[in-house]
Amino acid sequence: MKKPEGDGCVSFWLMETDMSVLNKEEIKTMIREGKTALGIELGSTRIKAVLVGEDHSPIASGSHEWENQLLDGIWTYSLDAIWTGLQDAYQDLAKDVENQYGEALTTIGAIGISAMMHGYMVFDKAGELLVPFRTWRNTITGQAAEKLTQVFQYPIPQRWSIAHLYQAILNKESHVPQIDYMITLEGYVHWKLTGQKVLGIGDVAGMFPVDIHAKDFDSRRIAQFDELVAGENLPWKLRDILPKALLAGEDAGQLTEEGAALLDVSKTLKPGIPLCPPEGDAGTGMAATNSVAVRTGNVSAGTSVFAMVVLEDNLKKVHPEIDLVTTPSGELVGMVHCNNCTSDLNAWVGLFKEFADTMGMEVDMNRLFGALYNKALEGDKDCGGLLAYNYFSGEHITGFEEGRPLFVRKPDSQFNLANFMRTHLYTSLGALKTGLDILFKEEQVKLDVLLGHGGLFKTPVVGQKVMAAAAGVPVSVMETAGEGGAWGCALLAAYMLRKEEGETLAAYLADKVFAGQKGSLVEPDAEDAAGFDAFMKRYHGGLAIERAAVETLN
Repeated sequence: MKKPEGDGCVSFWLMETDMSVLNKEEIKTMIREGKTALGIELGSTRIKAVLVGEDHSPIASGSHEWENQLLDGIWTYSLDAIWTGLQDAYQDLAKDVENQYGEALTTIGAIGISAMMHGYMVFDKAGELLVPFRTWRNTITGQAAEKLTQVFQYPIPQRWSIAHLYQAILNKESHVPQIDYMITLEGYVHWKLTGQKVLGIGDVAGMFPVDIHAKDFDSRRIAQFDELVAGENLPWKLRDILPKALLAGEDAGQLTEEGAALLDVSKTLKPGIPLCPPEGDAGTGMAATNSVAVRTGNVSAGTSVFAMVVLEDNLKKVHPEIDLVTTPSGELVGMVHCNNCTSDLNAWVGLFKEFADTMGMEVDMNRLFGALYNKALEGDKDCGGLLAYNYFSGEHITGFEEGRPLFVRKPDSQFNLANFMRTHLYTSLGALKTGLDILFKEEQVKLDVLLGHGGLFKTPVVGQKVMAAAAGVPVSVMETAGEGGAWGCALLAAYMLRKEEGETLAAYLADKVFAGQKGSLVEPDAEDAAGFDAFMKRYHGGLAIERAAVETLN
């Protein structure tokens, strides 16, 4: 790798590469012979499918936009929305393949399914969904999460499947005795495509604590849970309703005839295609950013934001703000997950677009985002006394079950566009920084680089500078980061298909996928970091304002 060059703040680097550049005829042959890998990820606002060739580069893609619904106080997606969206994204991909290469997509080398981690999907013995899917976004399990954290002496976030299950037990919900299977969204889709009740270890760790040595659900804590609920006289034991845990690269079944027809409504796709273990968006994000090795980390910043750091050792204390999950190959990861990131920021940019339209000006949204983001760099390092909260929904790290987007200032604050935009960039990472400070300042976790992906990083440099100031570590963004988790899922499928005996996921990614990637590296700036810290004192001190808004605006 060439040594980074620059002024110590922003460096652009290029790895030496011998990666081949595929021509259209080579790609057509790969498609016909099934020498491809497909990743499909069901994100919070978009379902995306990415097909890669033998060199791991995307050769076609498809997508479907969707939104969660708030029904009876529960954030959910219906089963119809899941399958209609999945089918539409796949058809969009198949059309892209045909339009670009004149080939029908009849077979694929391997497929991987990914989705938003955590949540609660429970089924009876007939395979019927017992209650509407409860997504990661819900903050309705505080009582359960607190009790389980105490019993397990292990941080159990509200969005984890086990917290949802225990809260349902505490609520005396009538469906609980009927549960035959509990799974996450990607595990559900994989089950219907293959008939296999399995889940990748990274998302297993988002359902329940794992034993990183056994690479499985933690049997001691499963026994603790069964003892905790023994008085309920339930007809099942916890392990009986959980999926089988699998590591990256292991066989997770094949696409059945029913699964092929369910995925491809045109009935063109043939069954028998192998699938890799289904993984959550955390695991695919790690793969997509080459951050599965110890002392690497990645941050995904979009509608929600989460950062993951691959740890050298266990943390010294239990921190409710820090999730302990794993890489797709089972290494321990400290994860800071926040429900809110760019939604409020995007809403303000939309308001500026509406103003421009009202004034008769045609403004491209990408140009508008770029102009406003770069304007933020002109602002005061501490945002000039301005304060905002981006809480569209609750935020467990700061103790909120509901949110109210909020902007506030004092009469003598430095109120200008630059400070306004800088404030909204800072606050989009406010809850995240709260958790990162625990990892880096309290636990003294060491990290060489944080790899960024997601909408916050689409404008060059700006998002990286803000993130570097928040984390206090270098932040890198690669050209392929825009491909996101669907691409990362395709890489996991390719790894299962092509790995050599004994080849680790970390080695496969480093040597065969990322050996030729371009990207930019931003070092943390001391003045930016000091300004962010000053803003965070105001942020934490003003949480009572947000609390009053939640209590008042019902």
